Amino acid sequence: MERALLEDGLVQLQLDRELATPLLQYLALMLRWNATYNLTAIREPREMVVKHILDSAAMHPFVKDIASKGGSIADLGAGAGLPGIVLSIIYPDLHVTMIESAGKKVRFLREAIRQLKLERASAEHVRIEAFKPTNPFDAITARALATLPLLIDFGGHLLRPGGELLAMKAVFPTEEIDGLTDGWNVTADHELAVPFLDAQRRLLVVARNGA
Repeated sequence: MERALLEDGLVQLQLDRELATPLLQYLALMLRWNATYNLTAIREPREMVVKHILDSAAMHPFVKDIASKGGSIADLGAGAGLPGIVLSIIYPDLHVTMIESAGKKVRFLREAIRQLKLERASAEHVRIEAFKPTNPFDAITARALATLPLLIDFGGHLLRPGGELLAMKAVFPTEEIDGLTDGWNVTADHELAVPFLDAQRRLLVVARNGA
């Protein structure tokens, strides 16, 4: 059962197992829309629990402090809401803006936000580099979207002074780090332990020098 797998994974991530209920509601919605809209290439429910939901949830410790202060993050190229929807479920007080250029994915994100009653989440139908938020974000994040230099080029303008890029990567991206624009550098590198996933995952923190 997907519930047992998800609950076990949440406990391993030191999260409340009760989060399985809204996360499975999100999974069911994703499966339903995926049949028509092709939101994700992964279609088997148990695989989606591990490679999408738990993989996204594994970064939760790095946004916990932002959430505790009612802060904000932007999910760049949010796709089906990974990690944006997952983080919104885990931290209802976190303001999450999901930026996505594909209209069908934005429609899905808005429906997920509505059905899951994620009051502090929103989805913007716009290219990342063209988005001009009213207020800058405490952090931006992305999952398997682009290289670190491109993420900074696209989304660096969205960050407040002292804000950070939280980039999810499969392996340590030495060449990407070497290609960072002057003024930006990696301030932390964390290995993530994703339950039931036999693959490497990392979260890199990128910030402006002196931030």
